[in-house]
Amino acid sequence: MIGKVVALSAAVLLGLGASARADVLPVPVAPRLPLDTVFKGQTKFQAIMAKAERENWRALPLGARTVRIGRELVGTPYQHYTLEVDDHIESPVVNLTAMDCWTYYENALAMARLISYKPGPYKPEDLLQMVELERYRGGRCTGEYLSRMHQLEEVFYDNQRRGIAENITPRIPGAEGLSREIHEMTVQWKDYRYLRNNPGLLPGMAAVEARVSKLPVSYVPKSKVLGIEKYLADGDICAITGADKSCYTTHVGLIVRVNGRAYFSHATSDRDKGKMVVIDRPITDYLNGMSKHTGIIVCRPKDLPPSSLWQKNIAGEEGKKPGAS
Repeated sequence: MIGKVVALSAAVLLGLGASARADVLPVPVAPRLPLDTVFKGQTKFQAIMAKAERENWRALPLGARTVRIGRELVGTPYQHYTLEVDDHIESPVVNLTAMDCWTYYENALAMARLISYKPGPYKPEDLLQMVELERYRGGRCTGEYLSRMHQLEEVFYDNQRRGIAENITPRIPGAEGLSREIHEMTVQWKDYRYLRNNPGLLPGMAAVEARVSKLPVSYVPKSKVLGIEKYLADGDICAITGADKSCYTTHVGLIVRVNGRAYFSHATSDRDKGKMVVIDRPITDYLNGMSKHTGIIVCRPKDLPPSSLWQKNIAGEEGKKPGAS
């Protein structure tokens, strides 16, 4: 059963329900690349948003909204490097026809936020704006590759700094500090289209990795995850830590509450799981299924302050608020 209530003690401990500051919202700008390059899957987008309106998902908490949308994306094929769409110009990108683990959570969260942030009808540019807020340092894409955050640890840190999320990991019982020297992208730079075509970016990427290596990072070792599942809520972003010393995390997905357990929903490249978005096993079982998994880092997104568009005359209803029916 989705949306099962988390224990009250967990809610108090981890601070549910807070909203973001109003000053973190991105300024809408026209895409720097053609729309058909940076947005794929408009039919699916419109279908999900129409269903959300019919069923009034806006009235749900952000986490429950995110899970509803995540379920709509189950079965979407897995594909890596969907954000590498140009040789030089960086732009927010949405691809709802194929996604990797990171873009799966981003797409679900972006649509969940958009429903509450402003009234429909919704355009692809609206979703690109929500993705830009989550994916780029300070919530702004400058057109430069290095304005995109490439490590989840920086995403969690930067988004918490801006008030749009909280990395709840340090407050989960049993959490421990984790230290790594990040150099994955500077070593494997030929795998990335932008770096391959712009090797002059490598010193800047090395500087980013050095900064990320110094961030305070906590994780919950997998031996302790069963005991803390009760603290995990619908829509929490759950990153998997690994044994590789060149990075903190190797995978990411969403928590989905099912019958009192915290299940792991993710886009997987595993052929045995269909190379697609799935709702997998409980997170404890998932971690224990592979020796390379060492634990989890958990970030809880926050809703955005409603747009001023809600105050305007929408369909003849003056001052209609989010969640109103």
